[in-house]
Amino acid sequence: MQESELIKLAYEARQRAYVPYSHFGVGAALETADGRVFSGCNIENASYTPTVCAERTAIFKAVSEGCRQFRRIAIVGGCVKTDAQAYSSVDRTGRDDRRQAADTMEESIFSTPDYCPPCGVCRQVMAEFCDPKTFEILLARSLRDYKVYRLEELLPLNFGPGDLL
Repeated sequence: MQESELIKLAYEARQRAYVPYSHFGVGAALETADGRVFSGCNIENASYTPTVCAERTAIFKAVSEGCRQFRRIAIVGGCVKTDAQAYSSVDRTGRDDRRQAADTMEESIFSTPDYCPPCGVCRQVMAEFCDPKTFEILLARSLRDYKVYRLEELLPLNFGPGDLL
């Protein structure tokens, strides 16, 4: 799978985020060693502690389906615009061009203003199931603007299963 395809799946997952409190939606698409993809979004809770990140959602879905070998994950995140907000931003420019509105919608769906790195807990969960030297983390701002890191770059001193022996 090409990197842009994995990133697109992460953006699609972000659209399903349940973020009524922070309005900060995150999507993740996790590629397994055998090429399957599991997506995840962040899911908030009014009491905050039970909130779960998109990355862990994707990893836990994969593990619950019997997958434990992963190649890479694409992560996207940022404040969520509703369809109405995206269209109204076009209307305020004075343009009444449906194609421009559609382009703006696609841009708002498949782009975010900044990269969204995984939190420390998600990095630690990745270290549980992924080889830090080979597992790739794609952080994207759009389908073409992204950075690729190895897990060991983002979590250089992880605590893993080998530390318990």
